[in-house]
Amino acid sequence: MAPTASGEDGSKPFVEEMREVAMKLHTKDQAREGEKEPQAPPVAKWEPSVEGYLRFLVDSKLVFQTLEAIVERSAVPWYAEFRNTGLERSEALKKDLEWFRQQGHTIPEPSPPGTTYATLLEELSEKDPQAFICHFYNVYFAHTAGGQMIGKKVSEKILDKKELEFYKWEGNLSQLLQNVRNKLNQVASSWSREEKDHCLEETEKSFAYSGGLLRHIFT
Repeated sequence: MAPTASGEDGSKPFVEEMREVAMKLHTKDQAREGEKEPQAPPVAKWEPSVEGYLRFLVDSKLVFQTLEAIVERSAVPWYAEFRNTGLERSEALKKDLEWFRQQGHTIPEPSPPGTTYATLLEELSEKDPQAFICHFYNVYFAHTAGGQMIGKKVSEKILDKKELEFYKWEGNLSQLLQNVRNKLNQVASSWSREEKDHCLEETEKSFAYSGGLLRHIFT
């Protein structure tokens, strides 16, 4: 197996480049390295509703299902590296939505922020693998970081602190994430500098689409 920690020329691992670009797109409220002006109120000031949160969960389930189906299908052979990472979320979301249903809530159909993003992911996975991997990385890694914080705050405000399955992982999450980082570095080691830059340039778009889902919670 080729080295996963750094490039052949001793440069920093590609996932570290991805992380740095992503961090700059956070606000100061979200991360120390954040540089973006906030487009939404800080999480602590959100006034979420169950209905809005359900829209977020339903759209998130569609996005995660789409990502899982793409790597399972592997139109690009190396997508198969990202099967069964332990980060998959669609089954957990299925259980959570069933819990809400049992509480008497109506589960909505996916809405445009979710369906539009799922369609984009399908298209990118077929014709633009580097851009697709940018979305793959940001969706999964953001959920394990800021996503957990948001889930906790929402749970405190509207769910009597219930911890949803969406925010639980089997095994050691840090190790699961490191395994995926290693695979991402391995895959990117065969990319040209132009392909790497193209992947990094997709970061802002991935944040915009994920932000569309999050907006369900605070609007």
